[in-house]
Amino acid sequence: MPVTYSDLHDARALVVDSNPLSRSILVSQLRECGVGTLVQCPRLADARRKLEMGSYDVVICDQYFEREEITGQDLLDDLRRNQLLPYYTVFVMVTSESAYSKVAEAAESALDAYILKPHTAAGLVERIRQARVRKQALKDIFTAIEREEFEHAANLCRQRFESRGPYWLYAARIGAELMLRNGHLSDAQKLYEAVVEAKTLPWARLGVARAQLEAGYPQRATTTLEGLIETEPGYTDAYDVMGRAQFELGNFQNALATFKMSTQLTPSSVNRLLKHGMMAYYAGDREEGVELLDRATRIGLASKFYDPQALVLLAFARLDDNDQRGLLRCVEQLEHLRDRSPDNPRPQRLLEMAQTLVSIQTYQTARALDDVRHWAKTISQPEFDFESASNLLALMTQLARRSIQLYEVDAAVDTLGLRFCTSKALTELLACAAVGRSEFADRVREAHAQILKLTEQAMTLSLQATRRARWRSC
Repeated sequence: MPVTYSDLHDARALVVDSNPLSRSILVSQLRECGVGTLVQCPRLADARRKLEMGSYDVVICDQYFEREEITGQDLLDDLRRNQLLPYYTVFVMVTSESAYSKVAEAAESALDAYILKPHTAAGLVERIRQARVRKQALKDIFTAIEREEFEHAANLCRQRFESRGPYWLYAARIGAELMLRNGHLSDAQKLYEAVVEAKTLPWARLGVARAQLEAGYPQRATTTLEGLIETEPGYTDAYDVMGRAQFELGNFQNALATFKMSTQLTPSSVNRLLKHGMMAYYAGDREEGVELLDRATRIGLASKFYDPQALVLLAFARLDDNDQRGLLRCVEQLEHLRDRSPDNPRPQRLLEMAQTLVSIQTYQTARALDDVRHWAKTISQPEFDFESASNLLALMTQLARRSIQLYEVDAAVDTLGLRFCTSKALTELLACAAVGRSEFADRVREAHAQILKLTEQAMTLSLQATRRARWRSC
């Protein structure tokens, strides 16, 4: 098919390149190709904000940026992982790297096109055209996704994979992701394994591990990931999933080491800084955790990737340091996030927690006690989640450490434990929120032991009932 520019006149393109000359050349080439709207920026952080807030038909991004620790590939991975890049957007990576392995790595990450410097306008538009042809070939899949007909889209992907139709490997990846999202874990795992058998790719092996983890088999996922990381030590996504699997197994120190490896590979990834920082905070290294959460806040507060729970943990740290100015800054930042999402109750809930910490810091004891009693009364409500439980226990710990008497505290801790300590990992994580008050942590662990005992009794009764039913039927 000949190269034509006419189909790009309605396209909206974003050019991301730190070199003004290179950026100017790319803009001129796209303008020559007839691209209708052109937006440009020199930094990946600026590009992330533009892509979060707006939509583009084409993104042309340099691979490496001077004075930036992340790459264009890191940006693409973040956007794909958080589903912030529409399926119809064509993402083209531009680089001087000519090694085949790097090209293959980019292709496996669902990159639409990879072009080497120097290149011509005709070469660039040809790669864009090829990517748009693939998008058009898979239009039925993308249309179903945009209509939120995820089951139908997944079935279309599976049919294309099984028939080895055009772009079957690309469709297989999309289909497996949809199956995971829809909870069809067995189907997703089978599709990933079929891709591995047809053509061993790191993302397919990672998909197998993700499916195993979602199905409740973290040990199997860990084994799969160990093999993947051994052969692909630079595959950062594998460390994300490994850390989660280790956490669910209750191996907090192993999870912490894995998340640390992930942030070392991508030191400016907001998501990974948050995961690493929160894990460090709860696993006992609060100094490192606060440092990481501070860094994530500095570079990512305006990002959709940012988790406001980080500000609550920072607020607790500011209270411990008697840093009133820092604590008030956390409150102001939470107010900003609350105002940005007025229909979301979570930022308001977290803001109220930080405001209670201000009450403690300014010796407004009666107000702080009223707030804690109010939250304690909501423990059994559906919207009271594990995050709320962890924050409330940490808050009650702060009161106890300051010898502020709350008579209902033991009953509240027991209720929290009986509701949320359903696994070893969750039990230890909740106990970590009570650092400095061993009696609270002990009550949490006792609640978990009680749950295990009740579960064992229920299983025994169930087996006895089954045996009696079988005896009667004989």
